[in-house]
Amino acid sequence: MKNDKVGSVMTADVVRAPYGAPFKEVVRLLAAHRISGLPVVDEDEKVIGVISESDLLVRQAQTSDPYAPKPRFRLVLPTRGSRRQAAKARARTAGQLMSVPPVTVYAENTIAEAARTMAQNQVERLPVVDEEDRLVGIVTRRDLLQVFLRPDREIRSEVIDEVLVRSLWITPQTVTVTVHEGVITLDGQMERRSEAEIAVAMSRRIDGTVGVVDKLTYRFDDAHLRPDQPAVHGVTEDWLRRL
Repeated sequence: MKNDKVGSVMTADVVRAPYGAPFKEVVRLLAAHRISGLPVVDEDEKVIGVISESDLLVRQAQTSDPYAPKPRFRLVLPTRGSRRQAAKARARTAGQLMSVPPVTVYAENTIAEAARTMAQNQVERLPVVDEEDRLVGIVTRRDLLQVFLRPDREIRSEVIDEVLVRSLWITPQTVTVTVHEGVITLDGQMERRSEAEIAVAMSRRIDGTVGVVDKLTYRFDDAHLRPDQPAVHGVTEDWLRRL
């Protein structure tokens, strides 16, 4: 089963800032290209950090208001986060503004892997790097969401060809596959429970899938069998262990 790679949706022509770029140059780059963030690179084009609009806004937020009432004195011990914010408020270059370490992905990563990385790190963009950490592209949330524009007929064909025929070695007539707005419905009777579970699990991993409706039944409940027993009908141990 093939999954789309990050390289198929990334932008190769990346706006980036060198480590020593002045504060205002970074702002000009974001404004000129209408983007909300960019990677920072060193002399070898290796990604060493990322700057977002929130990094730039720290400086404005820390600017004192001459008309605001004076705060009452209280002793507050500085934290690592507050020290970092204070440093960014004084930043004059991209290197001082950037957030480190950068969260990156490879072009060969799947879109699903990139989406998980983006969600886990709560970022809106991911620089794409090669094996030497050199910048080769960038992928955004919008880029990753393009996978859900995949036509239903393509998703249905992949379920039949890759899941049912090539992986489970069953005839397409055994299971009725319908796809509507990215939701896959599997209806039919399988030989074994493990095959039905794998069909559902593999269908969920197909690019563009929004959800899977499981209407499958089975003749034989093999749930009690150990994963290290011989595979049957093309069902591999690897997939049994994932369920």
